[in-house]
Amino acid sequence: MTTSATRMEAACSLLAESKRRYLLYLLAEDGEKNIEDLITQITAWEHEQPIETIEKEARQRVYVTLVHNHLPRLADYDIVEYDLRSGDIVLAEGFDDIKPLLKQFKQTEDVPEIRKRPVL
Repeated sequence: MTTSATRMEAACSLLAESKRRYLLYLLAEDGEKNIEDLITQITAWEHEQPIETIEKEARQRVYVTLVHNHLPRLADYDIVEYDLRSGDIVLAEGFDDIKPLLKQFKQTEDVPEIRKRPVL
């Protein structure tokens, strides 16, 4: 049996990692994105650099962690669905459960550009 407290703990644990939050902020804008677009923006935010200056190696590191860690974790909780062959990532039904908490996290992010993006 899953309690509300257990679900809240899982949501907090998932959102504690910045790459997962960044991915979800971007997906929340229209419900779907391509992995290449996500990697580019997430890398820029993490390195606090313009997209044009991001190095290939930095993008590759973000790709590896998304594919081997963050996307599978989010999929396990039915927050996202993804297809690595096409690169498509979409929000799943479980996203609605963490949306209010994600909205709170967004207001406290260190990267000003994130706070300025449209509200979820």
